[in-house]
Amino acid sequence: MIGRISRASESDDPRDRRTRCSVWIRLADGTDLLVDTSPELRLQALAVGLTHVDAVLFTHAHADHTAGLDDMRAFNALQQQVIPVYADAGVEAAFHQRFSYIFDEPPLPFFGGKPALALRRIDGPFAINGHAIMPVPVPHGRTTVLGFRFARFAYVTDAARVPPAARDLLRGLDLLVLNALRERPHPVHLSITEALEVIADVQPNHAYLTHMSDDVLHAEDDAKLPPGVHFAYDGLRIEIPE
Repeated sequence: MIGRISRASESDDPRDRRTRCSVWIRLADGTDLLVDTSPELRLQALAVGLTHVDAVLFTHAHADHTAGLDDMRAFNALQQQVIPVYADAGVEAAFHQRFSYIFDEPPLPFFGGKPALALRRIDGPFAINGHAIMPVPVPHGRTTVLGFRFARFAYVTDAARVPPAARDLLRGLDLLVLNALRERPHPVHLSITEALEVIADVQPNHAYLTHMSDDVLHAEDDAKLPPGVHFAYDGLRIEIPE
């Protein structure tokens, strides 16, 4: 017996069919960045037509954000090149343990047989193709998650709270995407109420909530959010003016 059926599983709204979090960011010059590799990465990429990735950025090492790493080999085959992946020291260590065949064994003489990835350490602000990226560290249980700020857009997931130093890095945004698991409190994820408090403090022009549980119904609960704040959904596309 699986247990109780969630609210979302009984919904006919396609926005209530949620896979785990990965985010595709296309910058103004066409640079394509991927944040995290969810277990459903292959299906997500096919659904939105993602065929090119210039680099992958990792928020943290938990499996719901990294288990799709092997699907990067398809992008290697399409691009015929090694793809850089950006991660902090903790994620690097986890990758050497979980994906030793990628990072510790000799590369194959062709692209596509296994991922061809080059680890690059995040230990402060960095740039990809000339685009400045600011890590935004937030606590998540016993680990630290990296959010990322790209000019006037920022993405933060899996935060248990957003400390003052992180909030200061999130001011002056056109768009903030922030996790909000459910209405009830959770020990290692922001609740909807807690996420809305952060948004009210840092005051982005627009905000989307992500990483929701199946307790959230998109249409019903979105209508309760304040102006300028919405729940994200799979396949959502947002354009941010330069």
